[in-house]
Amino acid sequence: MSILILLIVTILLVFMQGFVIGKFALRGLSYERRFSSDHADEGDEVQMIEVIRNRKFLPVPWVKAESRISPYLKFNSDPDIQISGERYHKSVFYLKPFHQITRTHHVILTKRGYYKAGSVSVQAGDLFAMHTPRMQVDTGAAIEVYPGLLSPADIPLPSTRWQGDLLVKRWILPDPVWVSGIRPYTAGDEPGDIHWRATARTGQLQVKVHEMTADPKMLVIINSQMSETQWGDLMEYEQQVVEHMISLTATLCLNALRQGVEAGFAINVPVDEEDEPTVLPPARSSTREGELLSAMAHLTIKRTRTILKVLDDLCCYTGMDMLLLSVYDSELLQKKMNALRRAGNTVALQLIDMREAK
Repeated sequence: MSILILLIVTILLVFMQGFVIGKFALRGLSYERRFSSDHADEGDEVQMIEVIRNRKFLPVPWVKAESRISPYLKFNSDPDIQISGERYHKSVFYLKPFHQITRTHHVILTKRGYYKAGSVSVQAGDLFAMHTPRMQVDTGAAIEVYPGLLSPADIPLPSTRWQGDLLVKRWILPDPVWVSGIRPYTAGDEPGDIHWRATARTGQLQVKVHEMTADPKMLVIINSQMSETQWGDLMEYEQQVVEHMISLTATLCLNALRQGVEAGFAINVPVDEEDEPTVLPPARSSTREGELLSAMAHLTIKRTRTILKVLDDLCCYTGMDMLLLSVYDSELLQKKMNALRRAGNTVALQLIDMREAK
């Protein structure tokens, strides 16, 4: 009889702990996730930080946080389960009353892109998993992975020469700040350029002579098509070629900006899931590098317009140095490039070797 009573008491205790602990397991429980930085370069290592808190008197025997994370975020810890190309990340915790746990994972960023890791399924339960309530948490964790930059040896020689020509500053314009001398006034001179003290001294209108400076504007154009008639999705090896061109574009733009040149880029794929191709006109500011790299991180390799249509749209710009990156040349491409030249731009074509870009 005593054994039967002990068994009944044990069963009652099991059910009671399951009801009390399991039913209230998620109450007062919070989960946070964030990356140590909101952006980093391809190949860098960052930290993914998890913080879980239990704000109640009851302990939580186990908490499991599960989420799907891109396979391009590689964890240094134990390998996660991968299904259909996606990584399933799992963390398990035990929480005492009014207890907090912070866990740090080291993550290697293996590919350019914008990665969200904010949606997490949090499940908790009692000792015997009789009650296992679950909740979905959106932590907002995301990171921009900028394209990797190329070394000077990896930049094609014609591109290097083209950029070198650009940095010689061929676009010569008067600088309104620096004055090298004065000369007699002629019809068409700006009234604001009149040098009144020299005019009073000579008795004739004199104007300022400005030093000459340059205002170059560089636009790199990426053709994501592998042939003129190609449409639809790109194969994996073709996407690698486009990724190489994005890295080359990032390298050229950053080098130009650091030489004081306005820089921008265009490509016939969209940012995120938009339907329009991406065009960032040349500009120069303290935040320009970040703007360009952020846009490149969000590029989706999905063509929304042919390169010929993009080149047509760029004819509205003038006074720019344009470099077209493409794996092929054609009569139609040359025709569109000539139209850009007639609009007042200089245009060069850089052919990309698909074998070297892989």
